[in-house]
Amino acid sequence: MLPKPAHALALVAGGGTMGADVAIVLARAGCRAIVLEPGATRRAALDTYFGDTLRKLGLEHKRERITTCASLDELDWQAIDLVIECIPEKLALKQALFAELVQRARPDTLLCSNSSSFPISAIGEHLETTGRMLGLHFFMPAHLVPLVEVVLGANSSSELAEALMTFMRACGMVPVLVRKDLPGFLANRLQHALAREAFALIDAGIATAEDVDAAVRFGFGFRFLAAGPVLQRDHAGIDVHCPAAATMYPSLAANTTPARVLAQRYDAGHYGMKTGEGFYRWTPDTIAAERARYDGLLMAGLRLLAPELPKIEDQ
Repeated sequence: MLPKPAHALALVAGGGTMGADVAIVLARAGCRAIVLEPGATRRAALDTYFGDTLRKLGLEHKRERITTCASLDELDWQAIDLVIECIPEKLALKQALFAELVQRARPDTLLCSNSSSFPISAIGEHLETTGRMLGLHFFMPAHLVPLVEVVLGANSSSELAEALMTFMRACGMVPVLVRKDLPGFLANRLQHALAREAFALIDAGIATAEDVDAAVRFGFGFRFLAAGPVLQRDHAGIDVHCPAAATMYPSLAANTTPARVLAQRYDAGHYGMKTGEGFYRWTPDTIAAERARYDGLLMAGLRLLAPELPKIEDQ
């Protein structure tokens, strides 16, 4: 079983955006986190990132809980309790890494993947001890978004999943258990169902991208901070929403391919901030301003939700 975070040692495999923030999630609960990052330039950048981010969070004293390494050969595998894989979304790479983890890690070490694309059953296919392999899916930025999905593969141990849920709560996260590792798990399926309708409305000329964003942010999305879609039905009345569903569902988008406005931008290489254009145009200055605004609102949301979030157990 997993020890409490303050007594655990975790390996985060991959020092990209997600891996770095996952390490911060662990460190703030007192967990020792080693970030595996082969690239020397990225490892150097991580040192600055960890210091700056923890300082902004008022957690400078947790900086010593995070270290980096360049190779799996540098690690004391008998001391590692948990591995969280955060490498690029390429199935062959993940399968190769997990095959090596099975050989190196203690038999009771939990082996988890942050993949948002590939089920843990596919990543661990043909490997021994798949019972200790679980999906552990964070949302960007992981240290600001409280949700984490614990995903059961076909052979995953439900007992170990519960232990991982307890561990994540002790890290201040809100874990949800996904009992089958279907594509998109839970939250991304909900997001894509919304996105499919949103882009279909744009395709049909019914609303602009700006109006869709405003409708979500300042309408029902604003209420989602207080109640999810199920609880919201009890607030508003099932007698209202069930007839409304019967009226609207026949005309909702049921596309099985991405919307035209999405595919056109993808084909043109307009990927958003990373290329300077997506649905909006971006410059280095506007990107910096938007990210500051975005992170600031997430921090404000965290403060509002603080009474409902699990308490971080740093002892």
